[in-house]
Amino acid sequence: GVSGMLSFTSGTASSGSSGKILLATGSATNGKGGDIVLSVGESVSYASGGDVQITAGRSAWAWGGTGRTGGAVSISTGEGEATSSGSLIVKTLNAGASGVSGMISFTTGTASSGSSGKILLATGSATNGKGGDIVVSVGESDSYDASVGGDVQITAGRSKMTGGIVSIMSGES
Repeated sequence: GVSGMLSFTSGTASSGSSGKILLATGSATNGKGGDIVLSVGESVSYASGGDVQITAGRSAWAWGGTGRTGGAVSISTGEGEATSSGSLIVKTLNAGASGVSGMISFTTGTASSGSSGKILLATGSATNGKGGDIVVSVGESDSYDASVGGDVQITAGRSKMTGGIVSIMSGES
C-alpha cells in the first residue's frame, strides 16, 4: 500500500482572489532563523524517487476579455545586511555505478503571437570591488571509453527571414 497524503488547499473564490497559504518560520533575536525543509522520502525498491514540483497559477482566458499573465515563481536568497547574502545552489547529485547524472534544463515556453521568453544570466554590479564572474565549464572525462570530452554549444535562433546573432564582447574600461 501507500502511506497517507497530506493536502493543504485554500478554497475557491467566485469573485475575488482565493486564499493564500503561508509557510514561514519566526525571527530569531540571538540565533539563526529557523529552516524550512522540503524533502521527499527515499525509494528503496526499483521505483524512482519521488518528485518535487512547484507550479505557479495558470491564468485562463475569460469570455469577452484577453486574460491575464500566469503566476510567477520567485526564489530569493536571504539578504546580508552587514555581510554576504545567501547562496543559491541548483545541482543534480551523482549517478550510481550505472546511469548518468541528472540534467538541468532552463527553457522558456513557446509563443504563438509575439516573442518567446528571455533567459537572462547576469551578475550584479560591485561598488568597491570586482564584478562577479560567469563561468561555463564542462566536466572532464577520465574514461578511455569516451572518445571526446563534453561540448559547449551556443546556437543563435533560426528564422525564415534573418537568423539570430551570437555576440561576445569583452568588458569596457
